[in-house]
Amino acid sequence: MEQDDFVMLSALQHYSYCPRQCALIHEEQSFADNLHTARGNAVHTLVDLAGYELRAGVRIERALPLVCERLGLIGKADVVEFLFDGTPYPVEYKHGPRRQQTHDDIQLTAQALCLEEMTGHPVPYGAIYHASSHRRREIAITPQLRQLVADTAQAIRGMIQAGEMPPAVNDGRCRECSLIDLCQPQMLAEEARRKTLRAHLFSVED
Repeated sequence: MEQDDFVMLSALQHYSYCPRQCALIHEEQSFADNLHTARGNAVHTLVDLAGYELRAGVRIERALPLVCERLGLIGKADVVEFLFDGTPYPVEYKHGPRRQQTHDDIQLTAQALCLEEMTGHPVPYGAIYHASSHRRREIAITPQLRQLVADTAQAIRGMIQAGEMPPAVNDGRCRECSLIDLCQPQMLAEEARRKTLRAHLFSVED
């Protein structure tokens, strides 16, 4: 696979949250900060400096570069704990309270797949560390999540290669998104509604 075809691990999280958000960031290179991204950046200052330490016999790597040639994935892990038998245990840092988020689970699973290819060790589990509650949520790296990673990576690759811009979702996700002013989901939804209404009126007149 050509290097340009590799998908960033962060793009998997963005796409599974909102395909349009993914396209704006990874296709148009657009980004903006809000309170949520600022908090996320603050959390990641803890793990963005590459390095390692030994703690109770466990090797802990921070900001570890990752790649999976088989699926065409590239990025880095916030933290990887290498257990006594050499098994990698990825830990993804997120701001906010402990809660299940499929888009976070996909990103963590992608890290696990990279680590499996790079180390030759199976990675059956990983964890999301939620900074606000200071709690981990352990994730089983299931066949379903593995397939979802492969399918999402392929969808992102096709979207970028085609130069497509997915439609705005205009739902509850938009309130959390830092790109809401760039995306203009409410305005686009209203334009789409007016077009549908005009088309309906014309069809009735005919």
